[in-house]
Amino acid sequence: MVSLLMIDSYQFGEIVINGKKYESDLIIFPEKIIDNWWRKEGHKVYIEDLNEIVKREPTPEVLVLGTGCYGLVKVQSRVKTNLKSYGIELTARPTREACQIFNKLLLSRKRIAGAFHLTC
Repeated sequence: MVSLLMIDSYQFGEIVINGKKYESDLIIFPEKIIDNWWRKEGHKVYIEDLNEIVKREPTPEVLVLGTGCYGLVKVQSRVKTNLKSYGIELTARPTREACQIFNKLLLSRKRIAGAFHLTC
């Protein structure tokens, strides 16, 4: 059985997942991490920034998006509509809250993905 990737902790600029520290934005699936998640514009999220998620098989049911410690990352208006067309529900919250939501959904056995901005 594959070990699930639980978020142990988050603080500004750092997230710890299953005991390993990461210091760059990342995408998390229940069993895989994509380190160094780059976006077209650093503090904006466009659908193209989520290609790894929308092309995943099976498609996640929920995407939990961490918008930074202070919630400064802005999700562009069409992203939610585009994700819905793939059957993905979007939950965007400041990163600390998003980490808690991710862990809760992970334990519920939903098909989830997380994308987390670790600073501002």
